[in-house]
Formats: sequence, structure tokens, C-alpha cells
Amino acid sequence: MSLETVNTEHLDVAGVRYAYRRLGPSTGTPLVLLQHFTGTMDAWDPAVVNALAETRPVIVFNNRGIGTSSGQTPDTVEQMAADAETFIRGLGLAQVDLLGFSLGGMLAQVLAVRHPALIRKVIIAGAAPRGGEEHLLVVVEDAFAKAAPDVRLPLFFTSSDESQRAGRAFVARATARAQDRDPDSGDDVSEPQAKAIIGWCAVKDEGNKTLRGIVQPTLIVHGSDDTMFPSINAYNMFKAMKNAQLILYPDSGHGALFQYPETFVAHCRIFLDA
Repeated sequence: MSLETVNTEHLDVAGVRYAYRRLGPSTGTPLVLLQHFTGTMDAWDPAVVNALAETRPVIVFNNRGIGTSSGQTPDTVEQMAADAETFIRGLGLAQVDLLGFSLGGMLAQVLAVRHPALIRKVIIAGAAPRGGEEHLLVVVEDAFAKAAPDVRLPLFFTSSDESQRAGRAFVARATARAQDRDPDSGDDVSEPQAKAIIGWCAVKDEGNKTLRGIVQPTLIVHGSDDTMFPSINAYNMFKAMKNAQLILYPDSGHGALFQYPETFVAHCRIFLDA
């Protein structure tokens, strides 16, 4: 099964019906994917998810209030992380690895600190630390103003011909699923999620308490020209954390992991298998 064809499953726990899809082998430490601002399961890149699932169990899901999951979308990163933990434990998983992209990378930080026994390793892509630098609303408004064929082209990729070419290839892959697709997110998702991101970055974390509380091995991946969460965020996370590695991809924006899917998957495999 691939991300484009695998069946959607549902888990009812704590009054929420979570929609999720599971790929890959049945044994090994599962890799749980935490999605970006307004993103659903169908916003993931099949080139990334399918390749990761060749060697390990991979689980994508819609958190509370997203896509076909029930409930109301929370407006804090902490509550979103708590909902993700509820989902993970509801599946009966004793230990998982996390891949958090953008907003999902913020959830991953909270989960790693709060649940060190549950979280084995963490991959943070295109995110910011608590108190980090964000330009969410400005970048999103600017991307929509460009009236591109798909808003992700100016939002996730640089203006270079090479990056835009990679962006178009990503959009084609991400829209390939023909049946049982998640609905696009509306204001009921974007507004609380924007409030959560802005709130996460608005208050400085004195002494980098959150980052210093992450004891798990962590891989930080970022685009060189990410305008939403500038790359200084990645460097600051790397410097503050006890056991982190940092990779910056060239000529890439917020969606660097989708611009370089083969390279990103190779880096993830080396990190997770070490």
C-alpha cells in the first residue's frame, strides 16, 4: 500500500474520532507524522511517506478537528500535543519516533519533553522553538496574493526555477490520491492554528527550558530560505539542545523536505537507524 491508496482507519478515544493511515511493516518503532499549519493527511508528500514506509511502520493522522477527524481544533500547541499523545496511546503504542513539520515540529518538542519514555527519537522540519521568529500571516498573505496555480508553490519553495520545478513535482505527487481524500481546511482550522503558532512564538522561553528538556536524539532539518520560520530558528534549536544534529538544504524554503525528498528520506533513515 502507498499513501495514495492505503485505506483510512479510525480510532475513537477520549470523545474524538481520529482518522489515520498506516503504512509499512508491522514490526519496528513506528514513525508518527505531525502535520503543518492547516495540513491534512493528504498534504504529505507520497515520495517522503512511501519511502520512509519501506523500512519502518509509518502513521499519518488528522489531529482533533482536522480533515475527517472529529472535534474542535485547539488554539494552543500544548493542547494539540496532548491530543496527539492521546491518539498515539490510543493505538496502544509503547514507544514511537516523531517527524514534525512546521506546526507539527512544535508539537514534537512538547511531546518529547512531556513524554520521554514514549518518544524515542525526534525529527523537526521547518519549525521554530518556543519564543522563536515567525512571519506566518505575512508569508501566507503574500503567497495567496501571488495567485499561483497552487499556493504551496510560493509558500513552500523559493522563486528559483529549480525550486519551483521541484514544487510543481511535489504538488503533482500530493494531489495524486483520487479517492477518500481529506477535505481542505477552512477558517475553523486556520484561525485557531494561527493563534497557536503566534502564541508559541510570542513568549520567550527563558533559558530555553523547553529545548534543554529534550533529551532524545533530534534531527533538525530546515530550508536555507524559509521565510515563514527563518533558518535562524533551526540554528538556535541546535545550539540549545543536548543531542541535536542540524541540516540546512540549499535554495529551499519552508517545504525543503518536499523539494529534496530522496535526500531527506536518506537523512531520516541514517538518523533513525543509528
